[in-house]
Amino acid sequence: MSFSSSSVSSHPLATYGWDEGWEAEFAPYAEQGLLPGRVVRVDRGQCDVVTPVGTVRADTEFVVPRDPMKVVCTGDWVAVDPEGSDPLYVRTLLPRRTAFVRSTSSKRSEGQVLATNIDHVVICVSLAVELDLARIERFLALAMSSSNGEALLHNAADSWESGAQPVVVLTKADLVPDPVTRSHLVQDVETSAPGVPVFAVSAQTGEGLDVLAAVAAGGTSVLLGQSGAGKSTLANALLGEEVMDVRAVRDVDGKGRHTTTTRNLLVLPGGGVLIDTPGLRGVGLYDATTGVGQVFAEIEELAEGCRFHDCAHESEPGCAVQEAIAEGELPHRRLESYRKLLRENQRIVAQSDARLRAEIRKDWKRKGAQARAAMEFKRGGHWR
Repeated sequence: MSFSSSSVSSHPLATYGWDEGWEAEFAPYAEQGLLPGRVVRVDRGQCDVVTPVGTVRADTEFVVPRDPMKVVCTGDWVAVDPEGSDPLYVRTLLPRRTAFVRSTSSKRSEGQVLATNIDHVVICVSLAVELDLARIERFLALAMSSSNGEALLHNAADSWESGAQPVVVLTKADLVPDPVTRSHLVQDVETSAPGVPVFAVSAQTGEGLDVLAAVAAGGTSVLLGQSGAGKSTLANALLGEEVMDVRAVRDVDGKGRHTTTTRNLLVLPGGGVLIDTPGLRGVGLYDATTGVGQVFAEIEELAEGCRFHDCAHESEPGCAVQEAIAEGELPHRRLESYRKLLRENQRIVAQSDARLRAEIRKDWKRKGAQARAAMEFKRGGHWR
């Protein structure tokens, strides 16, 4: 079955991101008399879904999976019962193109889906407090690993295998009036986010809003960041009206309270849709091997020049990474952040991968044996 671009562009859901791909995915459900829709909000087993006949409230009972990664989420495209059904249910999810996932606080290997079918991950960082570059790197590692959970997508227009383009927005730029200082802060973040667009924005003065609006017009964007990062204020500025609740941050530490308690999908007047999310206190990695490698691409490239293929970049002879640090080409902080995220991601993946757990235990035993041998050599002057 083929679909004309004109019929898609005139579709009632076109402003929400409906395209020929979604129309093709939905075709089997259209034959069943179901309606297409996009989830704009989820709350306690029910969700608000925008459909061709308006926004409806639907129950998600029929799509409650055993896999927490497949629960209905803001940004999902779904098939719902036709108008007049009582009660009204979401009958199925259309296959996700991308999903932003973090690990849960539980000790089990579980992920929490924060937003789906996104084209841009906008990481909001407040200039009202000191920059935490390691946290920015953590957000980026997750953003660059966002996928549909089945196979990483490739977007030929850019280098991100997930298909979701990360962007770092430094909010509250008006609090750093000196343009030179602000430029240095942008450069610091650019060093921690190689290849990622970074720009300063002020919702108060309007600085940078046109650039961000142009980015957001290209599809679905999700705003991510800690409480107090100015996400809701930024969303209101892009929307041109006070839609999201905003509260002042604490003067003592620049932290804010959760003003946004649910994830909301909103249509932007200049094109595109925006998903605002609650502030994230913790950002646990979830199978972010690809993302970590992309965020720290220069370290992995340097590692290819190390003398030993399993170099730990500590005190091994011929370590290209340590040589770059000694020559001032690579900040030691970057290496420490890279190691920390790798270890964390390995623990998360190992929880569901028995083979990897066995390899980790084997590596621990090998390093333990090496340490004991070194101690014996130090005491006795010979190797056993």
